[in-house]
Amino acid sequence: MPEFNVRHASRRWLVAGAALITSVGLTAALVSHHDATAQSSLAVTSTAAQAATSAPLVRGLPDFADLVEQVGPAVVNIRTSTRVTTSTAQGPQGGGMPDAEMQEFFRRFFGIPIPRQQDPRRGQPQPDDGEGDGSGGAPRGVGSGFIVAADGLVMTNAHVVEGADEVIVRLTDKREFKAKVVGADKRTDVAVLKIEASGLPTVRFGDVGKLRVGEWVIAIGSPFDLDNTVTAGIVSAKARDTGDLLPFIQTDVAINPGNSGGPLINLRGEVVGINSQIYSRSGGYMGISFAIPIDEATRVAEQLRSSGRVVRGRIGVQIGEVTKDVAESLGLPKAAGALVRSVEPGGPAEKAGLEAGDIVTRFDGKPVEKWSDLPRLVGNTKPGTKSTLQVLRRGSTRDLGITVAELEPEARPVAQRGKADPKAPPASTQVASLGLTVVDLTAEQRKELKLKGGVLISAVDGPAARAGVQEGDLVLAVANSEVTDARQFEALVARLDKSRPVSLLLRRGEWAQYVVIRPGR
Repeated sequence: MPEFNVRHASRRWLVAGAALITSVGLTAALVSHHDATAQSSLAVTSTAAQAATSAPLVRGLPDFADLVEQVGPAVVNIRTSTRVTTSTAQGPQGGGMPDAEMQEFFRRFFGIPIPRQQDPRRGQPQPDDGEGDGSGGAPRGVGSGFIVAADGLVMTNAHVVEGADEVIVRLTDKREFKAKVVGADKRTDVAVLKIEASGLPTVRFGDVGKLRVGEWVIAIGSPFDLDNTVTAGIVSAKARDTGDLLPFIQTDVAINPGNSGGPLINLRGEVVGINSQIYSRSGGYMGISFAIPIDEATRVAEQLRSSGRVVRGRIGVQIGEVTKDVAESLGLPKAAGALVRSVEPGGPAEKAGLEAGDIVTRFDGKPVEKWSDLPRLVGNTKPGTKSTLQVLRRGSTRDLGITVAELEPEARPVAQRGKADPKAPPASTQVASLGLTVVDLTAEQRKELKLKGGVLISAVDGPAARAGVQEGDLVLAVANSEVTDARQFEALVARLDKSRPVSLLLRRGEWAQYVVIRPGR
């Protein structure tokens, strides 16, 4: 109770003529209550002080000014143009709007600005910046880059300069240079340019391995052609797998069209990545950005600088993910490895004895945790290198020696093999518990498909249909046991626990995959 209330209560009792002892008693009680309240407050204050002492100190926001002054002069604006005819500049209908595929390109990558809108007054596309060379060269896009050598070597994204007839690099002091594309690699989205200049400011590379999630980073670039725009954020994740050849650094740094190719910089003023992609439903920034790790980009850039192209390894397989259900059905401790879905005829994998349905768990002693790890490990291996594949095949582990070949500049389509004849042979076997009817393959089918065993699914129903099994699929294995013919398939299924999921190794066209059937569902 506040002190004012105490004094007021005492005065009221005295005026009423109450006994002094009553007044004193009441006052004492009130004072006692006041003291108890004060002690409680002190206790709370003391507890709060202890908590504040034990809690980690919150640091103030970093000041990026010195950092920008240090690195900013080495960041450049990249402007590209391409020679086009009037008809192609206006599009197939003359409206200048891209098709759906090009719109997706704009959304994913940002080296090309949002398409110019048609001027309703003149019916012609409006220029991006009011510039034109009068020679049929049309402005194409804007991106960013950074200088890595004082003699004019610049790194950027491959998609920034892809298809460009002319590349202009503009420095922070407004000097402009025509740039030569030394080399560009689409698979990693890294490009190296060269301008004729000397004594240029350069950036320093940082150690990506020391980068921590939650660490402050900044981006400098030319979003919407606004030179040396600085944005800041934190590292949201490392080694983010987006299905590309390289794992990405994920940040919440604001990245927009034109930032592509610019540097991602840590608080030590070191470049740790190249801003390359965003996740967006609108084409603009939505809080998720991706950067190529600078160590990976540097490895690519060195090859581009020395030979103009990147040499990678290949083993000739198509792979997929090992799902949790598949891992459980095969008795694996966790969902890891790369599932071999098809093997290229005559390729290194086929020569090594790799089969569709194998699960690659290690390459050259390095673990394959995710399916995307395998192409990265193989790609970084020099062609001609003799390596070892560790695979899981029908419950047993084996090592296969393999010689890595060179990956072609353009992906070569997998040779098409003949499909199984959908007409079923006279003899068939029905397995009601799985909802399958299977038939033996003819000798011609086995020869055409290069199979020693397996059965053809002629009808699908119940649990198998719900699991996604289709008529015409080939069953190669059941619960890690190889299938030779329809009768043996029936015997294998009969020995299984009807209450537990069953894994089937299927082949559909050129692809092999595991399917888990739950008989009770």
